[in-house]
Amino acid sequence: MKTNVGVFFGGRSVEHEISVISALQAIHALNKDKYTVTPIYISKQGKWYTGNELLEVDRYRNMDSLLKSCTEVYLMPEYGNNQLYRKKKGLFGSDVVAALDVALPVLHGTNGEDGSFQGVLELAGIPYAGCNPLASANGMDKITMKMILKESSIPVIDYIWFSDKDWFSRKTELIREIENKLGYPVIVKPANLGSSVGISHGNDQNGLIAAVELAERFSTRIVVEKMISDLKEINCSVLGNYEKNTASVCEEPIRSGEILSYSDKYMSGGKSSKGMQSTKRRIPAELPEAVSEEIRRLASKTFEVLSCNGVSRVDFILDNKNNTIFVNEINTIPGSLSFYLWEASGLPFDRLLDELISLAFKRDRESKMKVVSYDQNIFSLKGGFKSGKA
Repeated sequence: MKTNVGVFFGGRSVEHEISVISALQAIHALNKDKYTVTPIYISKQGKWYTGNELLEVDRYRNMDSLLKSCTEVYLMPEYGNNQLYRKKKGLFGSDVVAALDVALPVLHGTNGEDGSFQGVLELAGIPYAGCNPLASANGMDKITMKMILKESSIPVIDYIWFSDKDWFSRKTELIREIENKLGYPVIVKPANLGSSVGISHGNDQNGLIAAVELAERFSTRIVVEKMISDLKEINCSVLGNYEKNTASVCEEPIRSGEILSYSDKYMSGGKSSKGMQSTKRRIPAELPEAVSEEIRRLASKTFEVLSCNGVSRVDFILDNKNNTIFVNEINTIPGSLSFYLWEASGLPFDRLLDELISLAFKRDRESKMKVVSYDQNIFSLKGGFKSGKA
């Protein structure tokens, strides 16, 4: 019997298109001798669809035509129910489209990578690859992530954070705090987005204000970091779980400006259909062996501290002036699932996916051994409750 893998992608996210590309790469790499695949596309409006037409990237040029040829579906958040249902049932036949043995979420950004979708799978009791809701949420939010890493003695760049409401009510005070603590230039980021969306820098007060106004279009929480001008960006992927994991070789993505942009990541050389695979990069990165090993050690420690599972990518910044290494962020569902880093490390894409699915089942088995409720019904105890109060 083959394992039916439900691959979820798209979603209500600014990284929607990149999610589609990453998912199709994974679907085509899955070993069809071991797995059957059920593609589940989530539209920008939040509707779910399945159908073989979703496997052809060119069909996404005309979304109306594509979705008309697909079946709208849904999951029930009922524990033990792994069935995918068609929304519009015909007069005859079953309304069940497929039964999912395991889910592979390839949902970048909000409403997917942030743990919300993983929560749905937890409610249904469907095994899934990748981080659980807590690790996903902590990894997605740059502020929370920095707090956890700093507490765990993992180096992060100095930062200040605030909400969009804080900015509105005490803008002058925040500007003064940023100037006194960080100085210029600074990098301004939405706290919970990836793919460099909404990120810009400010060289002076006017630039800071413009950068914050851009970031608050995407998020209610903003993080401002001291900008390191003479830097090198290095990425490293980690595969495994909090108990046992392995770090990949390092890469150096090549940026066209002061910040690695969305275009640098996904449209280098006009290759907009290859996701993170399109990024111009050096693999392995040109680093002294000791520096490379320290980055790999910090990547693994970051993965463990955040209780990650599956495959993640940890992005670093190297300050060339003093050779200091900082963790910049973690991507718990990285673009293209970082398969290119694992291929460079000797692990082909199909075997990477085998490992992700194996880890999903392992976590599911372990979670079922934990106590989540008691058999005893306290309402049946003598005396019970009075006046509806505990």
